[in-house]
Amino acid sequence: MIETKKLVKRFGLKTILRGVDFSVEPGEFVALLGPNGAGKTTFLRILASLSRPSLGSVKVAGYSLPNESAQVRAKLGVVSHMPLLYPDLTAEENLQFYARMYGLMDYQLRITKVLEMVGLEHRRKDLIRTFSRGMQQRLAIGRAVIHDPEVMLFDEPYTGLDQDASEMLDGVLRSVAAEGRTVVMTSHDLARAEDLATRFDILSRGVIAASAKRTDFKNTNLLDFYKKALTD
Repeated sequence: MIETKKLVKRFGLKTILRGVDFSVEPGEFVALLGPNGAGKTTFLRILASLSRPSLGSVKVAGYSLPNESAQVRAKLGVVSHMPLLYPDLTAEENLQFYARMYGLMDYQLRITKVLEMVGLEHRRKDLIRTFSRGMQQRLAIGRAVIHDPEVMLFDEPYTGLDQDASEMLDGVLRSVAAEGRTVVMTSHDLARAEDLATRFDILSRGVIAASAKRTDFKNTNLLDFYKKALTD
């Protein structure tokens, strides 16, 4: 569903990604972990067709980037710590806007289903500026899944959330993954990543330094695996 080969990204004389080989099977939930400055956000921006690679190849849902970016965007849902919602529109109106943007027809039933999934059906007529940070992030996930994408990218979606909001977001993420979507999420929260993901990739010094599936952790845990990947 996602594949990069020898992916390089440079900003001027600075090289952020140094030949990333990365592949994700349909239905996998991959936590992309690594220290600050490792290039996680840069990598997700390339997958989301928001930034062009300097070298290498990128495919998402069978389409190549950057040449087939429109087709890729139709298959993608992207959530970051910025919700990308219109504060003076209601929750329902925000979803209507994005449904129209994706060319959906007869979208009212889809909007109701999405609002129920993110636990906001009772706030559908309320303005976004009255929502808490956690509620906005839940609706941002609703925005990202309104067109039923095959692939979801989450870039630090828990940033700025309190414990209660984070726990609610856990449930929404599980619902998204349970529908069979392919998910890649960056996170600094190892405990949360270990609880949600089925695979863990460590991005360090511009490359994938280590990769393991949940089933590989029989005699170790994610924290030890993470520390070892950064020191090897």
